[in-house]
Amino acid sequence: MTETLLFFTEISGLPVHDLKGRRIGRIRDLAVVPLIDPARVDRVLVSGGWTWLTLRYDQIRSISLDGIYLSDEQLTPYHDDEYMLRISRDLLDQQIIDVHGRKVVRVNDVTFSLRHEAGRDTLWVLEVDVGIRSIFRRLLQGVVPRRLIRRMQQVIPPNSIRWEFCNIIEADPQRRLRLNISNQMLERLHPADLADIVEELGPAEREAIFETIDSEVAAEALSEVDPKMQASILEALEPEKAADIVEEMAPDQAADVLAELEEETSEEILGEMEPVPGTEVRELLEFPEDSAGGLMNTEFVALPANAAVADAVEALKGSEDLLEGLNTLFLQDEEGKLAGAVPLARLFVASPGTPLSHLAADTLVRVSVDEKQDRVTELFDKYNLLSLPVVDGEGKLAGVITADDIISVLRQR
Repeated sequence: MTETLLFFTEISGLPVHDLKGRRIGRIRDLAVVPLIDPARVDRVLVSGGWTWLTLRYDQIRSISLDGIYLSDEQLTPYHDDEYMLRISRDLLDQQIIDVHGRKVVRVNDVTFSLRHEAGRDTLWVLEVDVGIRSIFRRLLQGVVPRRLIRRMQQVIPPNSIRWEFCNIIEADPQRRLRLNISNQMLERLHPADLADIVEELGPAEREAIFETIDSEVAAEALSEVDPKMQASILEALEPEKAADIVEEMAPDQAADVLAELEEETSEEILGEMEPVPGTEVRELLEFPEDSAGGLMNTEFVALPANAAVADAVEALKGSEDLLEGLNTLFLQDEEGKLAGAVPLARLFVASPGTPLSHLAADTLVRVSVDEKQDRVTELFDKYNLLSLPVVDGEGKLAGVITADDIISVLRQR
């Protein structure tokens, strides 16, 4: 078996010849039928006279830059098929995700492997081309001879994504394309990179990604997306799936995104959530958005005021989900009132029996749940805080505001 590479821009417009060498039309499109074979070109669409004709792959004898020659002339009129993936109509200019480049790219051309086997030439989709070289071919298509374009493009490095990494999400009129490895490699991307990709896609593509990736990964990525887009993504999902994602978010982030939704939609999602996280989010939604209560997160680590370093280490072992963003431990007196704040770093230089109260910060800065957002921002700036405890009317710890929360506020101004 021999193999040659051909590009769709070269194949499009090639003449089609009958058994006697007479031209009967020109190639207008190629089609793959994924249910039959995910890569082999199954149909060739030919313009002939006033109509388009369909040519099966097994009716072709040879394919070259000079044209296609048939071994069977029984062509049939073209009829659209929902299971048919057409290269020109359904792939060219479509957006797909380049996981390695962490970006959304546009399909400019398609590379085929031309194989000669069993006395017949067949085309197999090899790669989708997304780089400058494929744009170069598109621009010169029909203007410069095909063989000359081939020589001229050699100085431009190729940029493509192999066909086995691409797949159709579903057979629908939009012909959305995604990476077949999205459930694995998309989930390995940093949430901020995944958010950047999501923001470049259309609504349908965004929905498809959040429907298929792990809920925890989806929650992390959703937290990085623009707030208005967060709402549109959740609104497009089924309430049960949206609830799974929201449950994985920090309560304050979950409350923020649900506050952007229509009340009916928000209630549907809350109704699908587990009781504990659902209750936490509902309580946060009651606070004004521009208050400390509206900014705070209800996930924190608090210990009795008489606890020791060893107790703190055990508490941290049971709070692994919070470790990534944790920088402060809080102390509570016997009545549950806030009694101190211990910078996490101080634990590493203290012996296990050291009382946490000995490691507490000299100045305990706190705010009430109804403190205004501007005042909270001033305190972070004045005291160079990483976190700020929020207390209720009785002085009990209600939540914590972190520097990340303040950065988000400032970015939205």
